[in-house]
Amino acid sequence: MDHLRALTGLQHDFLETARRADPATPIPWLGRWRIEQLVVHLARIHHWAAGQARRRQEAPLGRGPFADLPGLYERCAAELRETLAELDPDARAWALIDDGVPREQQTGTVRFWHRRQAHETLVHLWDLRAAIGEAVDVDDALWLDCLDEVVTVMHPRQLRLGRVAPPAARIVFQPTGADASADPGADARLALGGAADDAPEVVIAGPPRALALLAWGRGVPVDDRLAAEGVEVHGDRALAEAVLRAGLTP
Repeated sequence: MDHLRALTGLQHDFLETARRADPATPIPWLGRWRIEQLVVHLARIHHWAAGQARRRQEAPLGRGPFADLPGLYERCAAELRETLAELDPDARAWALIDDGVPREQQTGTVRFWHRRQAHETLVHLWDLRAAIGEAVDVDDALWLDCLDEVVTVMHPRQLRLGRVAPPAARIVFQPTGADASADPGADARLALGGAADDAPEVVIAGPPRALALLAWGRGVPVDDRLAAEGVEVHGDRALAEAVLRAGLTP
């Protein structure tokens, strides 16, 4: 997958939507945030990630408020995009996969940020569009890749940093639908790590988009983290709910 190309398209869609959205629109699933806070957050993340890719501390953007939100986002998005296009994808970079890992075992490269920022932008584009009652139209392959990153990168980091306890159940995500796997013969099941060998298995099945959003705590009620459209749970629902509520991502 060309993550840099995906990032470019997602940034374009985020900017286009930010230009016409009311910055005072609330985003209830993000606490007290409104669209203004979301746009500033993603701009800051892009700016920070550009520094991480260069292995440099970024210069602060300032506390705000920012008079031109779309302009702020456009500048930071371009900075990130141009930085990633300029650098060798295989060059060493500061990366989240190395948090809590001994220096001699660290493997982070610029390519990590191609993928990480594509997914960051995808999830926040969903936040932005959902807040104004609009959908995000992207291929299931990108949502599946987003889910894979949660399982293989984000949740293991949560465990390494001691932010969550090992899951009490072996949670297995089972994407469904024609586009759930590029290889019809492939096993697309994605299992969270960290559970004990004798922990019960709980399978969460559903469309890639629903599973990815669920893993990021989106598109579900506060009182039922598994109540996403098209999602079925096979096994102990309460155990799965507890694992998701603890947080698979920061």
